[in-house]
Amino acid sequence: MDNIKQKIQELRDLINQHNYYYYDLDKNIISDIEYDELLAELVRLENDYPQFKDENSPTNRVGGGLSEKFDSESHIYPMYSLDNTYSSEELEAWYDRVVKNIGITDFEFCCELKYDGASVNLLYDEGKLVRGLTRGDGSNGDNITKNLKTISSIPIKLKESFKKNKFEIRGEIIIHLDSFAQLNKKRKDNGEQPFMNPRNTASGSIKMLDSNEVARRPLECFLYSIVSDDIAIEDHSELLNVAREMGFNVPNYERVVNSIQGVKEYIKYWEINRKTLPFEIDGVVIKINKIDYQNQLGFTSKFPRWAISYKYKAENLATRLKSISFNVGRTGAITPVANLEPVLISGSTVKRASLHSYDQMLKLKLRVNDFVLVEKGGEIIPKITGIDEERRGSSEDEIIFPEICPECNSKLEKLESEANYFCTNYIDCRPQAIGRIQHFVSRKAMNIDGLGDETIRLFYDLGFLRDIADIYNLNYDEISKIEGYGEKSAKNLKKGIEESKLNSFQKVLFGIGIRYVGESASKKIIKHVDSIDKLAHMDIESLSSIDEIGDKTAKSIVDFFSDINNIQIINKLKSFGLNFYQKDNDNHSAKLNGKIFVISGVFESHSRDEIKNIIELNGGKVSSSVSKKTNYLVAGNNIGPSKLSTANELGVSIINEVNLIDLIS
Repeated sequence: MDNIKQKIQELRDLINQHNYYYYDLDKNIISDIEYDELLAELVRLENDYPQFKDENSPTNRVGGGLSEKFDSESHIYPMYSLDNTYSSEELEAWYDRVVKNIGITDFEFCCELKYDGASVNLLYDEGKLVRGLTRGDGSNGDNITKNLKTISSIPIKLKESFKKNKFEIRGEIIIHLDSFAQLNKKRKDNGEQPFMNPRNTASGSIKMLDSNEVARRPLECFLYSIVSDDIAIEDHSELLNVAREMGFNVPNYERVVNSIQGVKEYIKYWEINRKTLPFEIDGVVIKINKIDYQNQLGFTSKFPRWAISYKYKAENLATRLKSISFNVGRTGAITPVANLEPVLISGSTVKRASLHSYDQMLKLKLRVNDFVLVEKGGEIIPKITGIDEERRGSSEDEIIFPEICPECNSKLEKLESEANYFCTNYIDCRPQAIGRIQHFVSRKAMNIDGLGDETIRLFYDLGFLRDIADIYNLNYDEISKIEGYGEKSAKNLKKGIEESKLNSFQKVLFGIGIRYVGESASKKIIKHVDSIDKLAHMDIESLSSIDEIGDKTAKSIVDFFSDINNIQIINKLKSFGLNFYQKDNDNHSAKLNGKIFVISGVFESHSRDEIKNIIELNGGKVSSSVSKKTNYLVAGNNIGPSKLSTANELGVSIINEVNLIDLIS
């Protein structure tokens, strides 16, 4: 049972990490289908083992989180995600569920293209654009109104005939392929790094702080749905036409069909012809056309039951394998990377592809000059999915996994429980040392501005940094003499480093990089352990008794503190004033044990993350939606009306941030 619990937590941490990369950093690390498979596995395990369910699990989240750069506000109507499918069988299973729930087979579908962009929600009142929000967590989004007003395809004012209506309209911010190519040409001409792809560029652009810079990006907004109590419309297809009449940019690619066979024909057509489009899509969206049926079907906690997206699988092409390089990661894991004959996939040239692990490489038995099948996961990250058996290299050229580290020549070792080989030179192996420092300064750890990845590599190679403790002993006079730096840069860096000393014990614990101790595990640990010294003296049995800490993580913690080098680094960090214990003013207690909270609105004295942290540090749990189990709704300004209404109906206590502090005082 401990293994199941550990697996569930590992999946949650992994999915949360991918959510952070996708929604916060606008990076696709894995393909959509791989992500959906991870999520499906987590759903299955949580259903099979309900004792391990957690309301904060990513299975209960819609979209990503909220940014600290913008004020957050509540959507009037929740912005749900779409359930995904990749096969006709899954599509038919969804159709069968719809038929069962509405009790008829004679109904229409509205099929639309699934634009590959960044989701936004626009609020109009009396014919004027009031605000524009990102999807956020589905209930609340970042207010990016100023940026969205720079996009010419978003009307600021509507036609006179529509001024009486108040409604939200949802859409995607996209960049046309030809505009994206021109943008990258300008960047190359200016000596700048070209952008990776239109989707990530669009998503990153709308979250820039300088709206003048946003205005220079070739952004467009495609709208696809109106939500309102003021507009009476019978069919979704009619709703799209009304949106067009209002002056919104609604592409005219939808098709209304009256059978699941018609849906399949639409899917097949665009799978063949999507490359003819002037913008990118990653699938199609199928909706029940009649609004009454949509209302009858309703929603799950994450998805509308009346809609589903059919995702196209990534393009898969064959090319010649020239060689394999072996990269060393932060934990010492050796990742094989294939060097390929350049091949054009999904609009860009692919020269390298990850093999992920030794086990994957062993499975494929790759040879030099093999023709391998390459897929661009999520249309971005290339990976090898197989071999063309008719075009194999010579058996004598089978590629052998190295026995020594390619970076430091130390011996590699492989544990039975791991898919990878690891470099044993934990301290002096360059990529490992750099990776640990990069992790330590990252946003969810110490959040040190001025120490980006390239800067860390430079400082390491110059001898300024060897481990994370060296960050607090930098020579700023020497740094100011480096080309590209100066006194101002050195001063700002010093300020960021000094401010990091104020971070909580939880952030420090996460930052020091104990293997398997992610953000979630570090929060669980500090609920039971109030200092690093106590943690260092705990055995596997006592550690495993902590909620969500399995034997694997417990052993990793014990191994970490058994290494004298780690102890020396921690002692150095202590001498620099970092927090290695839970302070009394951190409000750490068990006063909220067993209590479930929902947070909504914008707060004056705390960020939403700070309020969540206060609740969790004191034993409470945070849920995304109000239910009978909710004990408190923590309400700020601009609270979501649906949450407020539900709380009043269910008799849930409504408190503000001051009342919350009173509960733990």
